[in-house]
Amino acid sequence: MEKLTFGWEEWIALPDLGLPAIKAKVDTGARTSALHADDIEVFGTTKTPKVRFSIHPMPGREDVSIICSAPLVDRREITSSNGETEQRFVISTTLAVADQSWPIEITLTNRGTMSSRMLLGRQALNDHISISPTEKRLQPDLSYDVYHTADLKSRAPKRALRIAVLSREDNYSTRRLVEVGEARGHAVEVIDTTRCYMAINAMSPEVHYDGKRLPRYDAVIPRIGASITPYGTAVIRQFETIGTYCVNGSAGITASRDKLHAHQVLASKKIGMPTTAFAASPKDTSNLMGLVGTAPLIVKLLESTQGKGVVLAETKKAAESVIDAFRGLKANFLVQDFVKEAAGEDIRCLVVAGKVVAAMKRTGAEGDFRSNLHRGGSAKVVRITKEERETALRAARAFGLGKAGVDLLRSEAGPKVLEVNSSPGFEGIEKATGKDIVGKLYDEIEARVRPQPSRKRRP
Repeated sequence: MEKLTFGWEEWIALPDLGLPAIKAKVDTGARTSALHADDIEVFGTTKTPKVRFSIHPMPGREDVSIICSAPLVDRREITSSNGETEQRFVISTTLAVADQSWPIEITLTNRGTMSSRMLLGRQALNDHISISPTEKRLQPDLSYDVYHTADLKSRAPKRALRIAVLSREDNYSTRRLVEVGEARGHAVEVIDTTRCYMAINAMSPEVHYDGKRLPRYDAVIPRIGASITPYGTAVIRQFETIGTYCVNGSAGITASRDKLHAHQVLASKKIGMPTTAFAASPKDTSNLMGLVGTAPLIVKLLESTQGKGVVLAETKKAAESVIDAFRGLKANFLVQDFVKEAAGEDIRCLVVAGKVVAAMKRTGAEGDFRSNLHRGGSAKVVRITKEERETALRAARAFGLGKAGVDLLRSEAGPKVLEVNSSPGFEGIEKATGKDIVGKLYDEIEARVRPQPSRKRRP
């Protein structure tokens, strides 16, 4: 490797941290290099600890911040030039100058009063560098303009993320979210939604868990059970208030879970669905059925999930009996036209980030009009039409969901949306299609929260 000559100040890059340009002061009196960082936080497991921190690479521009993360290699007691001693986290990363690069160790410290964002110590200089202490910037000049260009994001490294999965269940979907995330080097924590509690205030909203404030997460993946929708969406709203990226927002989950609200949203967007009617008064039973059409009819509880609370009434008399029974239980329900030509089959389209990433056809068990896999149905991969794809995308977009399972019926009048599920399971569709759906979800999360300059409003 060709030997370089440094002056007392040089432009360098730390590409693994997403820092393409930063001025560093050469300090041969220090053994280890130092980077002036804010919001330093340890995360990950005890076997593979990581540290996350924010950098203001441009002196005097505290409004420009880049979030970085790196493996944690040590914690050392460091004495600064003014005699102050502190414990600092130590990371290992790559230093790049001109067309050369080599690994160095860096300590992290919050010293915002320093004019230099970084100090280069003896270990970083090693045998690669000779020093000309009376000169500066002997190596090629870089520019802070890079932090204002659009391609910074595309060149940024895929840093380790801290991700929360809001789930109360230890099932296939939750385990896959953890396994795939950790295989990509991220720290994924499963949080029981009902054990979260919130400090609601204007200046510093917080989410607490088991007696401690939860850390800053890069992203939250909600898997909220139907029975706790109101509280679960309140927790998600709190994360949204903090500024955390939530794969599915609280408003979309709330609207999709309420079947009456969901059908009103679909109708407002002119998205095809079975003819649907709703009424509160027992006196309106015959009129309600008349709005939908002739028997057979579907009578569906508004809170139904996985096919529970969904009844096929083959005759008008049967429909009246079911409606009377539901009303006797003071249950909210709606009545829908039965799409006979679907023949007990529906199509589940899995939408991630505005794309249908997989589709499967679900067929009900023998004698059952419901095709839910939880009720013994079977699934196989299916090729969907352009119209079906567009319908699924429009349905997910109508609720603003980054991840959704859209259930379609194939009718003579075209695809009709049965349901938009904000917490679709991954097991059935991954096994039916052989696709890594969870990996595609992480692709979107990484694209959303990769290091890039974030600008705060200047006071």
